[in-house]
Amino acid sequence: MSNSITVSEANNDNNTKSSLKDDTELNAHPYILAQDETTLNDSIKQFEHFDELNLRESLLRGIYSYGFERPAELQQRTLKPCISGRDVIVQAQSGTGKSATCIIAILQQIDMDCNDCQALILAPTRELSHGLHRLVLALGEHMNVICHPCVGSTKIRDDMKRLEAGAQVVVGTPGRICDMLKKSVLRSEKMEILVLDEADEILYRGFHEQINEIRTMLPAHIQIIVLSITMPQDLCKMTKKLMHNPVNILLEPNDRTLEGIRQFYINIEREEWKLDTLYDLLDTLMTTPAVICCNTYQKVDWLTEKLHEHGFTASALYVNMDAKQYNNAMNEFRTGSSRILIRTDALLNNTDVPQVALVINYELPIRREHYIRRNGRYGAFGRKGTAITFITYDEQQTLRDIEKFYNTSIQEMPMNIADLL
Repeated sequence: MSNSITVSEANNDNNTKSSLKDDTELNAHPYILAQDETTLNDSIKQFEHFDELNLRESLLRGIYSYGFERPAELQQRTLKPCISGRDVIVQAQSGTGKSATCIIAILQQIDMDCNDCQALILAPTRELSHGLHRLVLALGEHMNVICHPCVGSTKIRDDMKRLEAGAQVVVGTPGRICDMLKKSVLRSEKMEILVLDEADEILYRGFHEQINEIRTMLPAHIQIIVLSITMPQDLCKMTKKLMHNPVNILLEPNDRTLEGIRQFYINIEREEWKLDTLYDLLDTLMTTPAVICCNTYQKVDWLTEKLHEHGFTASALYVNMDAKQYNNAMNEFRTGSSRILIRTDALLNNTDVPQVALVINYELPIRREHYIRRNGRYGAFGRKGTAITFITYDEQQTLRDIEKFYNTSIQEMPMNIADLL
């Protein structure tokens, strides 16, 4: 099944009639689509190459240097409205190019002769913020763009000093950004673009008040771009309140599957038997690099220690580790000195993690929305991937609920799994 992308925008013209044909289509996105919206699937012209967008030459060089050869399907629909200054809502799974799209739009629009902050990107975690910061610098490599990450757990004085010196793009977590705006260290007069990346996670982590407060301190005319994997009701209410006549670029609900991902489960009678099952699975798969997902950093630490004791090379990632630990873990996995990366859900959207063919869910995610975060990005852009989920007998119904939610099929793992990778 190929992903279907719907592009729509609110239209306040009383003479414009809805192009939605029936209640079934209207209810496809009950909190996004409304009766006064017009489908624009054919009116937004797609493009096949980045150089069709009349981008800055220096930006094009950065895009190609980063390794992007052609725009992904979602980017073909999204880049033009983002660059044109429209408010935009993008709902799509990880790995479809959402973050890169908004960064390209920012780099195309900012005034390189002005060092004041012109674009603000909010992210739910400091790890994602740092990943976005690196992506801004990579795509803007030939523009000499000034970008600063502004996150918690760092010295406020360092942020104040850097912001006072000037940064054209600022990336950060809502709490620290709100604090810098209140102190008038982060000045908003020249801001033209606000991006909420992984907006559903921002709200899930309780940043509602900070987002509303930040918005009151920004110019009324600011362009707002919202990127999200899911569109829960709270997020839909927020976008309706903050945004003006947005273009909605959304995956159809029936296409929120995990295309390109072969999904299997292993039914394990007791929780304490999972570890031996994992040993056997990793022994069978030999040299296949794998990402193992757990729900807590305590389980990540415990599992990493157990794998080391059993002779496996494994690196761990979790929210509370410092920058040196984080960089060491990532370098080990990237260079192949460690073939296993164990991580929590808080880091699932980090842009630094390499694409791998295998994801092992040692535990079912606490939230079903995290299932696609864990597994969906590894099948993006036509890549093939495999997800193996460990479940106990009392979790079988939860797995069936995930299947139903994503309109997908998760089969019992076959004996010849090594031949499928």
